[in-house]
Amino acid sequence: MTTTPATTQAPAGTVQDDTLLHAEDLVAGYLPGVNILNGCDLVVRPGELIGIIGPNGAGKSTLLKALFGLVTVRSGKVTLKGEDITNKRADSLVRRGVGFVPQNNNVFPSLTIEENLQMGSYQEPRRFAERFEAIVDLFPALGDRRRQRAGSLSGGERQMVAMARALMMEPSVLLLDEPSAGLSPVRQDETFLRTRKINRTGVSIIMVEQNARRCLQVCDRGYVLDQGRNAYTAPGRDLMNDPKVIELYLGTLATDVGSDG
Repeated sequence: MTTTPATTQAPAGTVQDDTLLHAEDLVAGYLPGVNILNGCDLVVRPGELIGIIGPNGAGKSTLLKALFGLVTVRSGKVTLKGEDITNKRADSLVRRGVGFVPQNNNVFPSLTIEENLQMGSYQEPRRFAERFEAIVDLFPALGDRRRQRAGSLSGGERQMVAMARALMMEPSVLLLDEPSAGLSPVRQDETFLRTRKINRTGVSIIMVEQNARRCLQVCDRGYVLDQGRNAYTAPGRDLMNDPKVIELYLGTLATDVGSDG
């Protein structure tokens, strides 16, 4: 997609040869006859960190779930490396290189950290040792505490385990649904830094966030959704400094700050 100035309506994505994931004119929802997405577009290129912001009810999390096959796409199309993956099952998408970290219930609390990561590689168990070593290089704390049960971890630590589990199958694109939600400001910063660290290993990331300003600070490009449609798209810092976006969205979007560290 050619970057669109934040002061204009974002057009449908223009597919280029290097496009990794393309969502075109998506219409989707949870109840018959009730659409949450109303013609949403998204383009992701290799190595990009994409931020998605917007008011509550704009369709941000629904977009991620539609990309990951958890919400039925009623019309429109999703392609990954040129292959149509619209409404594919989640396990099929994992094999194709798509990882997903939900906002809630994203670890198995009764299992250890190591066992949680084993669940992430269940489709290719023989690769566990190799992938676990790579994950520990990225997040050394997980190796040091591999025998600890996930249920005893703080919110920020559980988020790290959830991200690590999604990385076990070496995805080309990682979907993060509000990774900083419910965390203290310090843990939020750690989460954004961790997300950038993952991105720098070559994993493309699509991140939905209510902490709009922090999201736009770290992302390469941002999308503002409103009523299930693209309202604006531009480089993250351009959106953050655009007077119209500030007036319409950044002044009212809540920064999700909780006490769970």
